[in-house]
Amino acid sequence: MYPKQEVVAMLLAGGQGSRLGVLTQKLAKPAVPFGGKYRIIDFPLSNCVNSGIEAVGVLTQYQPLVLNEYIGSGQPWDLDSMNSGVRILSPYQQIKGTDWYKGTANAIYQNINYIDRYSPDYVVILSGDHIYKMDYSKMIAFHKENKADCTIAVIDVPLEEASRFGILNTNPDGSIYEFEEKPKHPKSTNASMGIYVFSWDKLRKYLIEDEEAEDTEHDFGKDVLPKMLNDGQRMFAYQFQGYWKDVGTIDSLWEANMDLLDPNIPLDLNDDTWKIYSRNPVVPPQYIAEGASVQNSMIADGCDIAGSIEFSVLFSNVVVKPGAVVQDSIIMPGCVIEEGAVVQYAIVSENTVIGKNAVVGARPEDIEDKDKWGIAVIGDNHKIGAGAKIAPKEMVAKDIEGVE
Repeated sequence: MYPKQEVVAMLLAGGQGSRLGVLTQKLAKPAVPFGGKYRIIDFPLSNCVNSGIEAVGVLTQYQPLVLNEYIGSGQPWDLDSMNSGVRILSPYQQIKGTDWYKGTANAIYQNINYIDRYSPDYVVILSGDHIYKMDYSKMIAFHKENKADCTIAVIDVPLEEASRFGILNTNPDGSIYEFEEKPKHPKSTNASMGIYVFSWDKLRKYLIEDEEAEDTEHDFGKDVLPKMLNDGQRMFAYQFQGYWKDVGTIDSLWEANMDLLDPNIPLDLNDDTWKIYSRNPVVPPQYIAEGASVQNSMIADGCDIAGSIEFSVLFSNVVVKPGAVVQDSIIMPGCVIEEGAVVQYAIVSENTVIGKNAVVGARPEDIEDKDKWGIAVIGDNHKIGAGAKIAPKEMVAKDIEGVE
């Protein structure tokens, strides 16, 4: 018998993240490294524990090995309780057959038994690929105050960007009267953040109905939420104030990392009142050699820096040798930047070696045709040979021979 939990969080972490290209060929999007010492999933997990939520189910499917190993027992997030804590929930074989998760709603439906064991009053549905800090307990309190069946977190976006999002149109009291999916002419700027609070008895009923329906994609946004709205259920929008970014594309992932270097961006990783926890490697302190240069950058433990670093984020155990230059880039764990190499506006994935005098990416002002400029990306465990050149916007998924 499991002790009752008022709230259970379900974290959807099974997405392929195909828009991140080579960065997610071998791991799920929520396991992608972020911010020098974290992975993306650290943010919703830390939000849960900081919000007082003790039972968290993490739904994995695509390339789950690294993510499962990283979460482990949940100890870094203080989610390793015997009777609650964090649990990895993968698709499994049942008496009636085996199914992959067919959609976000189906993923929750397949884990009704996990939720029922805690007899919760409320269930929080989260995405595993957003960077933000949020106190879910305040959203749950808003849900209770309005006697809502479903509450959806929204963030105000510029009108010119609203057509990229699912938009919620609301009455003056915050109740939702209409959903618009990426509208050409949006009526409001309330963009859905993909964060939901449901009263469990109501959600359970709709999940079962959706599973039995024939014309459905088993998706919250496309099926369950519109059905609840059409049925006249009490649905409210919860206005979130703060930093939030969906890091599902190369550009947004690069931008979110660069935001950490901007003192004007309200995402403070040094805030002791709302810590972001992570599983960290045991490595020695960083070493900055005589003659090295570091400007406005994040350098993680275990790095050995002898070159020039500007406006960049370096993860643990990165080596930058003398004469090498790294600018406006993200260098993930275990990479080596050899002598004379230049890396600009790039993301270099784990354990990759950039050879002597190689050039990766370019500054936008150095490219005449702006349509040809973009962030250069190199996959993990590759070798870029001496003198090789990787063009802006190029995505490399293999070793590149040198020209020297």
